[in-house]
Amino acid sequence: MKKQLSKEFIIELSKLKQEPDWMLEFRLKSYEKFLELENPKFGPIIDFSFDEILYYKNELEKNKEDWAEVNDKVKETFCNLGVIDAEEKYLDGVSNQYESEVIYHKQKTNKDIIFLSTDEALKQYPLLFKEYFNHLVKYDENKYTALNGAVWSGGTFIYIPKNTTLDRPLQSYFRIETKNLGQFERTIIIVDENSSLEYIEGCTARSYSKNSLHAGVVEIFVKKNATMRYSTIQNWSTDVYNLVTKRAIVDDYGKMEWIDGNIGSKVTMKYPSCILKGDWSTGNSISVAYAKNGQALDAGAKMIHIGKNTKSNIVSKSIAENKGIANYRGTVKICASAENSKAEVKCDTILIDNVSFSDTYPTNIVLNNSSQISHEATVSKVDQDKLFYLMSKGLTEQRAKELLILGFISDFKKELPMEYAVELNRLLKE
Repeated sequence: MKKQLSKEFIIELSKLKQEPDWMLEFRLKSYEKFLELENPKFGPIIDFSFDEILYYKNELEKNKEDWAEVNDKVKETFCNLGVIDAEEKYLDGVSNQYESEVIYHKQKTNKDIIFLSTDEALKQYPLLFKEYFNHLVKYDENKYTALNGAVWSGGTFIYIPKNTTLDRPLQSYFRIETKNLGQFERTIIIVDENSSLEYIEGCTARSYSKNSLHAGVVEIFVKKNATMRYSTIQNWSTDVYNLVTKRAIVDDYGKMEWIDGNIGSKVTMKYPSCILKGDWSTGNSISVAYAKNGQALDAGAKMIHIGKNTKSNIVSKSIAENKGIANYRGTVKICASAENSKAEVKCDTILIDNVSFSDTYPTNIVLNNSSQISHEATVSKVDQDKLFYLMSKGLTEQRAKELLILGFISDFKKELPMEYAVELNRLLKE
């Protein structure tokens, strides 16, 4: 295939994937919008050349259901990441994407759920797919939703039927192995009435001196009295621009939870969102961002209250070290229709040294007199008294700082499954 982004490339990509005409038309419309739009005028500086990005790579047969049939090199990569062990012990189903395509997929549960790669869902469930695709996150919202619309490949499609609860989580894992690769997965999740789902997403990439791009789109639909938890542990290498859009819409009595861990990447701009459309619906977001030298992590959450008696809670934990930049950026809007609603925002930051940075950029709006928003933000340095106390017990300064950081993010860790909390500890120590 042609490597540079063009109309001809998109036509060839759609043909390769054997897509219907409407999807090709959507891709081309998205590409035209991508050419029109500029980079965001807020947040970190985005500095890479679109001409240097590889927009699609797949040299492997895809969608195997047995690791024995997967390419040895790829299997070794996922084994080293601990993905294969996690599948056997903790999960009801997995979907693993390598470069631009899902290469391994397995569903263990016998319940009537749909759990496929997004490409396969387009083929097998075209009407259901079209009903939800591009419904919450429109292609023309920003330059990177338009880019995703033009070149999307891979991702996860999940439908949980009414009155269904899975015993264990479903997981997708995204791996970038190639220099300058762009990964543009599209994830759609529908949790129908009176059902619940826990979904875990992992992301890693090899480290190169040149930039890679991750611009995914996630659309989640939480129906009446349903519950959805979406947990992410992102450990991209420090040459990846992570520019994603994640959004959920929640019906009456529904509940959406974002658990978001940002450890890696060169630049991250990510603000998981909840549209609380239904009465008595709930949205929660708890996140941690750890920025070190050369990293700018601009993360937070958005909560839009529309239904009556809705509630939201945002907890943001940021850590900055060695000239790292860790910022909170978020929006809470309580509309006029959202009577008797309540929102809470809490942003806490620790600066490990005197050369790191953190700022908070909140937007809080209340449009009726019966609702309320509370916002609390703190920025502090490592507590020297606590550090001295731990070191007096025989710990090194580095080990003492590790313990203080792990205590600082305890609210986040306790929301993770045990095996992922252990993995987070390891990543933070590294």
